[in-house]
Amino acid sequence: MLHRTAPAPSFVLSRDGVQLATYELGDPEHPTVVVVHGFASSVIANWHATGWTRDLTRAGFHVIGIDQRGHGASDKPHSPDAYTMELLVADVETVLDAYLLTEVCYVGYSLGARVGWQAARDLGGRITRAVLGGIPDGDPLKSFQVADARAHLEHGREVSDRLTGVYLAMAKTLPGNDLAALVALVEGMRGGPQPGAANAPTQPVLFATGSEDSILDASRVLADATPNGDFFEIPGRNHFNAPTSRAFREAAIGFLNA
Repeated sequence: MLHRTAPAPSFVLSRDGVQLATYELGDPEHPTVVVVHGFASSVIANWHATGWTRDLTRAGFHVIGIDQRGHGASDKPHSPDAYTMELLVADVETVLDAYLLTEVCYVGYSLGARVGWQAARDLGGRITRAVLGGIPDGDPLKSFQVADARAHLEHGREVSDRLTGVYLAMAKTLPGNDLAALVALVEGMRGGPQPGAANAPTQPVLFATGSEDSILDASRVLADATPNGDFFEIPGRNHFNAPTSRAFREAAIGFLNA
């Protein structure tokens, strides 16, 4: 039902020529929330089909969703150079400029939360508060075996590394995913800035992580290290199904309305 009622994307051109799919819902006169999805997901899968866009607009927000490069209806480059943190944050800024938005709230999950952490620092007062779901300190994909993943995609070899296999299997479940682009993203983001106590944003930030997620303790560490950080433990959820939690949505909306 929610997939059938999803809005058609509008496209914004990034500074390096990548077409970014964006989605607009709600009244543009209302306060804006930018929603940014996780790895191998999309606006429709992460935010629309799970009820977030519905509940945010009902709560009086104007919503702009961004399919990150390599995902959804956006362009999917195959070069790792197209997936630096600098470019992912620049994409957010480009979308804000395209929609003439000077101040927004930000909601990101997993990869979208990592981008949100850096965007909150780099874009200054344009992001007034943020909800960052499923974000640990450090690089959660550092154990992803890029060579094994490429061998699987190019030659059909079995993936022996468990984590790499889990991420590839997850990516295959969403129709339209380009696995080569997603592997390039993992490779491109390595060595970039990572969340930690030394570079915490100063805006109010709500961290939210599932009670069954292995990164729960690391997420708490980030919340404690953030000057205006709060933490919400999403009951009964792991990393992959946390966005479906009504309790998470309600906590996030309450925080955005504070």
